[in-house]
Amino acid sequence: MRKKKVLLHSNTSRAFTGFGKNAKNVLSYLVENDCCEVVEAANGKKYSDPSLKTLPWKAVGTLPDNDQVIEQINQDPNRARGAGYGHEMIDRIIKEERPDLYIGMEDIWAFEGFYEKDWWNKTTCMIWTTLDSLPLLPAAVNPASLIKNYYVWASFAEREMHKLGINHVKTLRGAVHSEDFFRLSTDARKTLRARNNLPPQSFIIGFVFRNQLRKSVPNILDGFKMFLQKTPESNARLLLHTHWGEGWDIPRLLHEKGIDPALVLTTYYCSQCGEYEIKPFSGHQQDCKFCGAKESQNTTNVGAGVNESQLNEIYNLMDVYCHPFTSGGQEIPVQEAKLTELITLVTNYSCGEDCCTSASGGFPLEWAEYREPGTQFIKASTYARSIDKQLTKVFKMKETKRRSLGRKARQFVLDNFSKDVIGKQVEEIIKAAPFLDDSIDLSIQPKNPQYPMPNTEDDGEFIKDLYQNILNRAVDQNYQGYQQWMQNLKQEKNKEAVYNFFIKTAHDHNNTLNSFDIKKFLDPEDKGSRILVVSPSSGTTVLYALSMLASIKRDFPDYNIYFSTRPDLFSLLDGNPFIHKFIPFDPSLGNSLELEGFGDNEGHFQIVYNADPLATNLNINSHHNGQMSPNFSLALCTA
Repeated sequence: MRKKKVLLHSNTSRAFTGFGKNAKNVLSYLVENDCCEVVEAANGKKYSDPSLKTLPWKAVGTLPDNDQVIEQINQDPNRARGAGYGHEMIDRIIKEERPDLYIGMEDIWAFEGFYEKDWWNKTTCMIWTTLDSLPLLPAAVNPASLIKNYYVWASFAEREMHKLGINHVKTLRGAVHSEDFFRLSTDARKTLRARNNLPPQSFIIGFVFRNQLRKSVPNILDGFKMFLQKTPESNARLLLHTHWGEGWDIPRLLHEKGIDPALVLTTYYCSQCGEYEIKPFSGHQQDCKFCGAKESQNTTNVGAGVNESQLNEIYNLMDVYCHPFTSGGQEIPVQEAKLTELITLVTNYSCGEDCCTSASGGFPLEWAEYREPGTQFIKASTYARSIDKQLTKVFKMKETKRRSLGRKARQFVLDNFSKDVIGKQVEEIIKAAPFLDDSIDLSIQPKNPQYPMPNTEDDGEFIKDLYQNILNRAVDQNYQGYQQWMQNLKQEKNKEAVYNFFIKTAHDHNNTLNSFDIKKFLDPEDKGSRILVVSPSSGTTVLYALSMLASIKRDFPDYNIYFSTRPDLFSLLDGNPFIHKFIPFDPSLGNSLELEGFGDNEGHFQIVYNADPLATNLNINSHHNGQMSPNFSLALCTA
């Protein structure tokens, strides 16, 4: 019996983000336990990105391979935003992979439009998302009936969903690799401090975070300043492990608040040798003291930062961990800090509720409510006095009590967040999912733009009719799109305009189905003996390329030559004895590696020659599956 196939769609598992770390941990658990076949759909990567081939599981990117297509996408901000979440390629990936279980793990708005796709719920579909603020987003609440397997990262989100009567939502926390994080010996911790020129008796307060505005940097600085003033004997330092080139302008805040910059540390990472250094911030692009590289050190960031072993050392430099924030989905650094047996101080809101209890080895930070403009979300502004109070409590605590709470903190994470615990829960979800029936078609089906306008008096029935008979989708009054159109009709009272929008949507959808398919231009009999010449920009470049065909045919007499250019230039190809078939140019023909079958891809041509590199972005003319036509290549260079 075949194994079930799971498609995990999220940040690339190599990203230094919460989603990226969770994807890596869950995928590695599934592979190590050999419980299913896994495929990663990696947001932020091109479909055929070579770096994905080195992972221990199959992975494909969710961005198109062709740079010209990406350039077109980037001209439309809405389309570009969707492309970052995988909207451009997910239909193709679903159709090709045919997963028994699709797991979408991103912010909830990433899946806008997915619930309307033809494949949604034909295979088992699961959303695993972070909800971090109240009131819950309509994007999270309205489609709940269509999300049969609905998981959130924090218990407060499950609780609030249940209050709304959405009782099938469950908590499934993000997985933390517990083996990467642990408390080092006392001697090792002293050695680390000495290596980084830190006073051995200094009380070091740590905060590991991405420098986003929802991370409460001004608040922790205010609390730190209070603590310094009240407890000078602590000789305290504040270690902000973050990128100082985004988000909060930390040097400006230090100046504004009158805090000595020498007391606030950060992590510098060298992109050349991979070493890190803890020291006060002194600007970007610093020279590396380890390898001597010039301007190679920058504060750690999601693109270039410390590995897990190094991050474990950084946690072990700390005496206490403090994490004030306005809201969050899980805040994985809190669990990593607990695994190193640090007492954690966490804002008692959102996901912080799970990690600031005495049972978790943590203390709560009190906060004041404010409302986020636009969304009107409840957000937390952590009290500086609460930060000061809890820092003082930990500083004055006996070492035996600190160690006892630290061990409790680690055990809490092992029991509730570890890779093995969360991986096992995901494995149980996979076991419960049925196999996808071979007869089920997961391809995108055409819509019906020929449907006449219905003569329906009731607005609700009218909207349902349009969804059913134009877009081939059954909806009820809980569906977000239905509610939006009902509101529109209430305000505008123009059914014809609504009908025309549905018809246009159907036409636009059908146009996307008519995507370029190279296979329909190929003779199946000549598989493995095809050559493609690409030259779309002008008649001049076409004539240059045509002059080389005799040379190609002489070197490869048994190969059929296909020629691709714009249809308006086809007349230049008429009567050429060396051309087997014309192919109208499409931007997808700009990926020579995919066309030739680089890596695991099945190529359609043995050799692809580019006679028009600027127009096609097809700048690689040296692969050709190990075969070359020297005369043709020389002519291309001289032309």
